Amino acid sequence: MILTADIGNSNIVLGVFEGDILKLTLRIKTDATRTRDEYAINLNSMLKINNINVSDIDGAIISSVVPNLSAPFAGAVEMLIGKTPLIVGPGVKTGLDIRIDNPSQLGCDMVVDAVAAIRIYGAPAIVIDMGTATTFSAIGKKGEYLGAAITPGVRISMNALAQNAAQISQINIDKPRHAIGTNTTDSLKSGIVLGYASMLDGIIERFEKEIGAPCNVIATGGLSSLIIPHCKRKIVHDKDLLIKGLLLIYNKNI
Repeated sequence: MILTADIGNSNIVLGVFEGDILKLTLRIKTDATRTRDEYAINLNSMLKINNINVSDIDGAIISSVVPNLSAPFAGAVEMLIGKTPLIVGPGVKTGLDIRIDNPSQLGCDMVVDAVAAIRIYGAPAIVIDMGTATTFSAIGKKGEYLGAAITPGVRISMNALAQNAAQISQINIDKPRHAIGTNTTDSLKSGIVLGYASMLDGIIERFEKEIGAPCNVIATGGLSSLIIPHCKRKIVHDKDLLIKGLLLIYNKNI
């Protein structure tokens, strides 16, 4: 079995694969103050509860957008499985042709998403990852990474509004009843959900115009499952896209 881990700003998403089959996904809140030992205890407990024996894990791979957490978490994994995990970064084979101005600036999560999208869905493609930030990755006709657009994520936008507008409080973000809200809560739901859906449609249209071809569009992460049903454009939802990409990259490097 192979353990995959995506360290995001808000959550750490884990996947356990047996061959190409995803056996288990787990989610841990990202906490940069935790030590290697604390993460090892936490991981061990979660795997045991789900009947995964750490002795059956043959290797691991990690992607991280929280640099100061990469080493402690990698150390925790090594403590458990007795093997040094692969960390996505310079020197790791991805097979992705990155065409941006400075390839080293591209977030490893966006690299991994793109690798998975090309392999599973084909190019050209647009990958939308709705996490702490909402990122749009443009993949060209030959599978080359062309560039991206980045906006604040759904929750961070809502949090900023609640913190800076005196008469607006936090709400549960769910399906709006109407586009035209008749109270503050419904108006916020409409603005957040339908507003983001319209943004997705608009950026997809602009990306396709610049790419010069219709694209496969894949969304993952965060509240994507809530937003994409309200989009006019057909979008495939794949909540496990990133951990699938991690397995693909692991297999390229063994």
